[in-house]
Amino acid sequence: MATDIVAEPQSLENEELKNMVAAIEKTTRATRFYTDVKTISDDVMQALSKVNRAQFVPAYAIEDAFENHPLRIGYGQTISQPFIVALMTHLLDIQPDDRILEIGTGSGYQAAIAAELASQVYTVEIISELADLADKRLKSIGYTNVLVKAGDGWYGWPEAAPFDGILVTAVAPEIPPQLLSQLAVGGRLVMPVGHPRGSQELVLITRLSSSEISSKDILPVRFVPMTGEGILTLRDR
Repeated sequence: MATDIVAEPQSLENEELKNMVAAIEKTTRATRFYTDVKTISDDVMQALSKVNRAQFVPAYAIEDAFENHPLRIGYGQTISQPFIVALMTHLLDIQPDDRILEIGTGSGYQAAIAAELASQVYTVEIISELADLADKRLKSIGYTNVLVKAGDGWYGWPEAAPFDGILVTAVAPEIPPQLLSQLAVGGRLVMPVGHPRGSQELVLITRLSSSEISSKDILPVRFVPMTGEGILTLRDR
């Protein structure tokens, strides 16, 4: 069943958006001993202030659009907590000329945030209905630097690789090797790693050279599981 998305919220934004930004800043301070992130970069906070989250949530959740927690968007998926969106985007350290790959488009909110900062965003969504809705929504808002594709995110987007940053919004037991191979030297990948019903850790990967990467655990998190044929290959090992 398709989920109605509010295209143009009325007059909710101003004060509630300020409260959302304040909540992100508060959570950033509260988690800094885990993340080593004392403040979210100004560029990321400006993007969060510019992108209207209410345009990316279902009509039934409009009153909670600016709350600092995840919201269900249908099809068993969620729009991430604003703090997590801010943190993951900050960790990518997106530059104006960067090309970014997102795995797990959802409603398109994270892609919109990345599009405010990057030259081009490629985003893959395994649920075709969500991919279609997000594509139409992003285009209607005016994002011309976002390409949406319905497909299995485990395999990334090889035709468009390499990417300066890769952001994954679904948990898997390990980082897909295809995504690592599509990460440019100097690029960063941010992804939750763990088990759907167990512990999960947000991980930052940096490609140091064509043959070397570094890995850093950032924060315990909770994400929906990655699905598709790609992840099933883990069971065959």
